[in-house]
Amino acid sequence: MNFRFPKHEKLKSTKTIERLFAQGKSFSKFPLKLIFLPQELEKPTQASFAVPKRSFKSAVDRNRIKRQLREAYRLHKPLIIANNGKNFALIFLYFSKDKPKYAELEKVMATLLKKLRDETT
Repeated sequence: MNFRFPKHEKLKSTKTIERLFAQGKSFSKFPLKLIFLPQELEKPTQASFAVPKRSFKSAVDRNRIKRQLREAYRLHKPLIIANNGKNFALIFLYFSKDKPKYAELEKVMATLLKKLRDETT
């Protein structure tokens, strides 16, 4: 099993992100919201992470939360990678005003990815 999160799996395309917010479907479980959209089969599942500046003024705090989100995603992405060959564009939004505990984020991430797998099969 491959637990890497290489560059080609990171969502950076502005057009795809705009389409994601305009046409994407979403699931929420406090303190995360997952917005997803199916992609073409040639592209792998790509993910991006966002923490609002309004809630966390310090870049250090925002970056720490994003690092924790990336790590939780990296460990749990096999839940959706073997999803009948379907690929997605994903964005995870953190919407709490408090700094999270990693264990809480990991649990919520696993729940959201399982829900995505179950809803799309």
